[in-house]
Amino acid sequence: MKAVLLGVGQAGGKLTTALAEFDADAGYGAVLDALAVNTASADLDPLPLETVLVGQSRVNGHGVGGDNELGAEVMDEDAVEVLDALAPKITAEAEAVFVVAGLGGGTGSGGAPILVRELNRVYDVPVYAIGILPGRDEGTMYQVNAGRSLKTLVREADATILLDNDAWRSSGESVEGGYAAINASMAKRIGLLLAAGEAVEGVGESVVDTSEVINTLRAGGMAAVGFASAPAAEDPEENVTTVMSAVRSAVMTGLSLPSATDADAALIAVAGNPDRISRKGSEKARKWLQDETGSMQVRGGDFPLDSDRIAALVLLGGVERSQRVEAFLERARQAVRDEKEETPDPAAAFDNDELDDLL
Repeated sequence: MKAVLLGVGQAGGKLTTALAEFDADAGYGAVLDALAVNTASADLDPLPLETVLVGQSRVNGHGVGGDNELGAEVMDEDAVEVLDALAPKITAEAEAVFVVAGLGGGTGSGGAPILVRELNRVYDVPVYAIGILPGRDEGTMYQVNAGRSLKTLVREADATILLDNDAWRSSGESVEGGYAAINASMAKRIGLLLAAGEAVEGVGESVVDTSEVINTLRAGGMAAVGFASAPAAEDPEENVTTVMSAVRSAVMTGLSLPSATDADAALIAVAGNPDRISRKGSEKARKWLQDETGSMQVRGGDFPLDSDRIAALVLLGGVERSQRVEAFLERARQAVRDEKEETPDPAAAFDNDELDDLL
């Protein structure tokens, strides 16, 4: 899938950079171009991408301070500037646009839905979102922002692939190191998804192509992507269990949104040396995934690579019924309730008869 990436906000810019670099290092050529947009100049300066600073008349390059309503307003006012910068990148070769954003902050969570809406209005190619959910410990404001942003993104985007920070941050890691590791993991998953069928080595029996990715995401709503790999024997007959194990691990422990296994559609790409990939293993894996997701739309194919390992890339579309999503949404709803309770009137401290109002 030939794609153009648009990173919005700090987290979106960093993950977009990781995706573009993964694709370039692997030589797949699936990422045609990338752009980063933000309201904070300090977040754009380190990025090795073309950038657009928005909201200068409102926040003067200092960001929106986590206010996603202001982030949405600023992006709405400056959307034309972003689209103008993006227009030369979305050529006839582009098959999709991915808008990448953290959903807990201000610029990403507020601005991403605006840009998805505008892109869908202008272009005929699918416009997908990649949304990063905040961890439980990131505060009430971030949960509220993410809940509101996700609700809007799901309505505006052709599909929204979710990454759950809580599931991917290892204990004991520094914050910066943790996010770098998360970005690398997600870049591999999305990068391989885009590359499937683009730059293959060898001839697969049934190669995954762009239409199968699009059809899997056509379920709309929310999506998740998983990955796992294992050493492969030279004889494909010995790799039946290897293929099955890789697919199970990709779903059970390697999903970007863990436990989101109730899905409307699914896609398996088995990557590796075509001479080592077991057809029997691939068919058994598809049947297992069909039972696990409850979906009759399970597509599958090969991703030929010159490797002594077998890897499984799994895409699940329409996962909004899953327990993980419902748990996050309940957290966001509770955060809204808590936020209302925590916003007292500052004038209440002066409620006494000895002080009069000025006005």
